[in-house]
Amino acid sequence: MPTVLRNRTYRHLFAAQVVALVGTGLATVALGLLAYDMAGAAAGSVLGTALAIKMTAYVLIAPLVGAFADRVPRRALLVGADLIRAAVALALPFVDRIWQVYVLVFLLQSASAVFTPAFQAVIPDVLPDERDYTRALSLARLAYDLESLFSPALAAALLSVVTYDRLFTGTLLGFLVSAALVGSTVLPRAARRARAPVTAGARLFLRVPQLRSLLALNLAVAAASALVTVNSVVYVREFLGLPAGAVPLALGAYGAGSMVVALALPRVLERAGERAVMLRGALSLGLVFAALGVVTASGSGSWRVGALLVTWAAFGAGCSAVLTPAGRLVRRAAPERERTAAFAAQFSLSHACWLVTYPLAGWVGAAAGLSAAVVVLGAVALAAAVGAVRLWPRADDVVEHEHVGLAADHPHVSGAVRAGDGWRHSHARLADGLHAAHP
Repeated sequence: MPTVLRNRTYRHLFAAQVVALVGTGLATVALGLLAYDMAGAAAGSVLGTALAIKMTAYVLIAPLVGAFADRVPRRALLVGADLIRAAVALALPFVDRIWQVYVLVFLLQSASAVFTPAFQAVIPDVLPDERDYTRALSLARLAYDLESLFSPALAAALLSVVTYDRLFTGTLLGFLVSAALVGSTVLPRAARRARAPVTAGARLFLRVPQLRSLLALNLAVAAASALVTVNSVVYVREFLGLPAGAVPLALGAYGAGSMVVALALPRVLERAGERAVMLRGALSLGLVFAALGVVTASGSGSWRVGALLVTWAAFGAGCSAVLTPAGRLVRRAAPERERTAAFAAQFSLSHACWLVTYPLAGWVGAAAGLSAAVVVLGAVALAAAVGAVRLWPRADDVVEHEHVGLAADHPHVSGAVRAGDGWRHSHARLADGLHAAHP
């Protein structure tokens, strides 16, 4: 993995991602505690609504990014989004009404809906080699996981000496440093293309079998991560009766499980491929929900603390097995000129799943209890995982074929064999612009 960090542009972008994630992690802890301060035991409902607003911003804004971002200088777009996020972080400590939280969350996440898909679409251009790109995806997942460990630990340390509202200062600094790092790079220009409709990326997802399966996988992950994100504070404070400083530890357990899988995936993917890894990861989430149901139904006992941490780590592992390789699928399925639209569609459609599961986790938990939330979200995760298995073509649906006219460094023919004027290789059927002849 360190080899990709020798690329100066990628190194700066990766550093920008890391510091922004740390700031975002501090904000996640602070928002949960802010919701608990305002609503007490109903904090899950408040946080669920705030996260639903976040997902609404993602779903509405990201497709516009896919349609028009290639016509705006990439660096200016990314830096501008970071500065908007910093301004919102500056205002968050001063809110004293729940509706103010909702407004600021919408503004913050609208800027993130601009930044993230544009950022994701830049990386394949900076690292055109598929192996390097795979390592970058694992590094990105690892960055998310380390954030899940480091940010909660940092938050726990800070909470011992300051009040939770001071955590938003870390969020502000993270976005400012991210803007400075992105501004210091020279980014490749986006491929020129005719103006595409806002729905172009979504239509690509509906056309390609593997991407249709990815939609179902996104829903399974959303069900698990929504339960962790929305109800961690309720599990820790109400179910276990622990202090606020224990909330980051629960979130850190989720990150630890995810990190272990992310570290192992580059080699595993070379042997097993995306289909086996991602589908097994999604199916494992159903088993974890069943285990959590047992823990939640228990009346008392100190063992519940350890059991909850192990369960959260297992959720992180299953989600990482699905999320880490997703960029490889999107990159292969999308022609270069449609790459930004494809990543924007993945961003928007995956967060549309969270738009359903976040409020579901909060409202069901608040109205009917944690056990009901586990049953409902577990059923969603299991149904989505089974649907993904049925939608993704099996290994025997592999097509051997040739590509003529692609350059030797084109990412799609990485590892292909030279055949006359073209490149010969095989993979599962794709229905993108490079594979129009596939039946």
